[in-house]
Amino acid sequence: MIVPTVECDPSAPSASPWTDDPPLTVTVVYGTRPEAVKTAPLVAALRKDPRFEPLVLVTGQHREMLDQVNEVFGIVPDVDLDIHRAGQTLTDVTVGCLVGIERELSLRRPDAVVVQGDTTTAFTVALAGFYQRVPVIHLEAGLRTNDVHGPFPEEINRRLATQLAALHLAPTWESRRNLLRENVDPSRIVVTGNTVIDALHQAVGARRPYGDDALEAELEAESDAGPRPVLLVTAHRRESWGEPMAGIGRAVARLARRYPHYLVVFPVHRNPIVREAVLPALRDLANVRITEPLPYGGFARLMDRATLILTDSGGVQEEGPSLGKPVLVLRDTTERPEAVRAGTVALVGTAEDAVVAAVSKVIDDPEVRARMARAVNPYGDGQAARRGVEALAHHFGRGPWPDEFGPFRTDGSGPDDVRRVPSPVGTASC
Repeated sequence: MIVPTVECDPSAPSASPWTDDPPLTVTVVYGTRPEAVKTAPLVAALRKDPRFEPLVLVTGQHREMLDQVNEVFGIVPDVDLDIHRAGQTLTDVTVGCLVGIERELSLRRPDAVVVQGDTTTAFTVALAGFYQRVPVIHLEAGLRTNDVHGPFPEEINRRLATQLAALHLAPTWESRRNLLRENVDPSRIVVTGNTVIDALHQAVGARRPYGDDALEAELEAESDAGPRPVLLVTAHRRESWGEPMAGIGRAVARLARRYPHYLVVFPVHRNPIVREAVLPALRDLANVRITEPLPYGGFARLMDRATLILTDSGGVQEEGPSLGKPVLVLRDTTERPEAVRAGTVALVGTAEDAVVAAVSKVIDDPEVRARMARAVNPYGDGQAARRGVEALAHHFGRGPWPDEFGPFRTDGSGPDDVRRVPSPVGTASC
């Protein structure tokens, strides 16, 4: 079938003339806390748009942390597979997701299924969608380290999701370039920005409790010397389990002793492998606060309060620069190079001495700290969810090509190399 080309004004209203068509049913699936954070703005935007009828399905790959995020954003899932089991393996998660999602998709037959990022939930849902011939929409598509073991298993999860997706919502032009290198059709890629920034704007503005009463009292206490500087630490990645994670714990302990005027806050992941590695070195240190994982709203507020962030989290690499915080990443590679190039993020690895040296340099040198703290935001402008909805509408012939997230350049990473083509489904008119 030849689809005629229609010249569309990207700035034209998108609700008319497509609102007379029945709404498209879209099943949005996520299973972990990071997915929930990044999916919530898209769910809200879909619910507001008469062209769509979203259904929220959670796999429960995470449990309590997932439920906390749903509460923050007012989302009550329509379906909960509740696959989480103590001691679950990647195989357990994969099988549980695949069986449960196949059942739901075959029963409901949605027009599309949305997956987010690079979790095992994202990959298996994309695979189930492909098996059921339901178009897969990949939110946060195109991130790459080009190291299949780092992060593990996320790098393979997202590569496989790319092969299964019909529409790729790339957060940055760098992500778009990665997809083009893998021969993804450019007409099926839209640069939206990252929905994590949409969510962060909402969460920080709400100023929710930290989620730990002792921490709340300590950080809210007034001091004649002004607010106490805070080093916020998170670490959980699977590829760092064992000695690298233990080295992180020892490095944080050395930093706490070297800088007693800093308050070190470490919300520790519930995985016992992580706790057994990091906690022994951190016991009985007066300026270290070990907490349970904080609710998303409280954690967003804590990031905003922090002086410096030390993390292996992908999401925090995006959120910290958006808040003007220096971020040191406990990894050797990153799928988010934009902030590294901008100078607000630095890779420091997991070697104990290297971590101590990198953090000390930022604390000791005000110029370095100020340079890294510049509020450079290469990841989004708070409009990613809206662009995602517009991209979905365009894909199904219900709207024009959306405006895309900048900044734009002419080096092959901006709109000069974007090939505008008609929607791959149906015929649109403007």
